[in-house]
Amino acid sequence: MTQISLGLDTFGDVTHGADGKPKPMDQVLRDVVEEAVLADELGIDFIGLGEHHRDDFAISAPEIVLAAIAGRTRRIRLGTAVTILSTDDPVRVFQRFSTLNAVSDGRAEAILGRGSFTESYPLFGHDLHDYDRLFEERLDLFARLLREKKVTWQGQTRAPLKNAAVYPRLGANGLTTWLGVGGSPESVVRVVRHDLRLMLAIIGGDPLRFKPYVDLYHRAIDQTGQQAHPIGVHSPGFVAETDEAAREALWPHYLAMFGRIGRERGWPPLTKDKFLAEVAHGALYVGSPETVARKIVRTVKGLGIQRFDLKYSTGPLPHDQLLECIRLYGDKVIPMVRDMLNRSAAA
Repeated sequence: MTQISLGLDTFGDVTHGADGKPKPMDQVLRDVVEEAVLADELGIDFIGLGEHHRDDFAISAPEIVLAAIAGRTRRIRLGTAVTILSTDDPVRVFQRFSTLNAVSDGRAEAILGRGSFTESYPLFGHDLHDYDRLFEERLDLFARLLREKKVTWQGQTRAPLKNAAVYPRLGANGLTTWLGVGGSPESVVRVVRHDLRLMLAIIGGDPLRFKPYVDLYHRAIDQTGQQAHPIGVHSPGFVAETDEAAREALWPHYLAMFGRIGRERGWPPLTKDKFLAEVAHGALYVGSPETVARKIVRTVKGLGIQRFDLKYSTGPLPHDQLLECIRLYGDKVIPMVRDMLNRSAAA
């Protein structure tokens, strides 16, 4: 039997209400909690909340929202997607996660990364010229905090520590910690160097083009003699009753989000043909439950991964449609994926 963990991610995208206007962020945050509660009831394995500091995403302090979710759920694992470690203090990040892990009875997971936007750098007083150094040093410190009861550390981006104990400590099972990787060999090697888990953020193109990074991970594991950990993939998508319904529901909201980001970054205008091509051949898991399930199975088998998280929210897509997507993912997509993988393994 093939073991696969199937989860969901959201950035708390600011959605539209029944009047077609953006909802207040406080309501969006409460909606995210309700979405996670539904995911728990459906038996979905994981909910990940991204950290952003922009007016189109409501979640800037994901651990606080996750703590609210922990109080209303029983089994779903709780994590970030991602925590922007470069512009945060590793000691405080560790304390927030160790606290979340305690109050959720060991359900917390950290997914660390650089983030895909840069607003947090000026907001927290950091220089983009220190982009690489900030991440390298803070990841090194965080990895030590995971494993050492007292830490001595010195770098250039924060005050040194000498024989420092940080509380609350983690329990006997520690904290499951992933490193979000967008597709560079150096990042894959960094995962192995710090003995963390690899989470591939695949947001465009054929997902199987990431196979060389999976192979590199296993080669690096073999060379170091370390134990291999599960590998995960995070990708966007949307589930509706039919392929056409899913495409037509998502398109205007996908255009709104990526059209704005594209204008900010100088990308060419997004067309519906490009969107449909990404749905058909790329990393957009959009369609009926069977279509999405088959695409997930292709990714799982093609890359040899053990975890798949669907980023189910996109732009102002309304809350009621997000709830329906979650229902279909939990009730139909996940059972189909597991059945297809089990039948393939038995063949």
